[in-house]
Amino acid sequence: MKSVQIAIVSDIHANLIALEHVLADIDNRGISQIYCLGDLVDFAPWGNEVISLVKKRGIPCLLGNHDERIAYDIAVFPLEHHDAIETANRDKAIAHSKQTIYSDNKEWLGDLPFSLTLTFRIDGFFKRVLLVHATPISNEHYIFEKDNKQSIASDLINGDIDAIVMGHTHYSYIQKESDVLFVNCGSVGRSKEVDRKASYSILTISARDVEAEIIKVDYPISEVAQAIYQSEIPDFYADFLLQS
Repeated sequence: MKSVQIAIVSDIHANLIALEHVLADIDNRGISQIYCLGDLVDFAPWGNEVISLVKKRGIPCLLGNHDERIAYDIAVFPLEHHDAIETANRDKAIAHSKQTIYSDNKEWLGDLPFSLTLTFRIDGFFKRVLLVHATPISNEHYIFEKDNKQSIASDLINGDIDAIVMGHTHYSYIQKESDVLFVNCGSVGRSKEVDRKASYSILTISARDVEAEIIKVDYPISEVAQAIYQSEIPDFYADFLLQS
């Protein structure tokens, strides 16, 4: 049966080393179609380099909430799930990005689309995959595995969407709700999962179905942590990576 494979990455957060390892893994699998769900910047030293690599590879990319904040110099507001320590470090890290991301890269980020719908025609059947950073209506809200998805699934079915792929939470999962496949591809550069490995997803699209797989990639986390320690980015983000 004919099928198409695509790879989807998200939430690189300026971690160039993790991104390079993920792209090498995708290349080794012979997958040529790669999409990015956004959040290229903040929390590691290589924001400009990550943007340059995504541009060089011609990877279609969405506007993540961190990308939007840097592109438009949006004020930073505290998040309910962050304590005072993380809030203070987050403010410093984002301020660093605002100062160091090149103006042309900010302009490029600001022009990124909010979402993408991919339509595949295979053996006469159409399959549609919606790509978002966080949710179909917000790049700030969270959809976790435990959350009720019935209303979202209903809206997607009405739009003839077979699968939705998102990031933002930094936790990967695959879940079916009302015949809609929900996929969170996790985070390439700042996974919140126990192993801290770089995470991405592969979708296999056929006339019969859309199937997903979560891929975990090893990379030298200690090398990234040391680079953060040696930069002006708060040590908080290196300590976080080393908590695996």
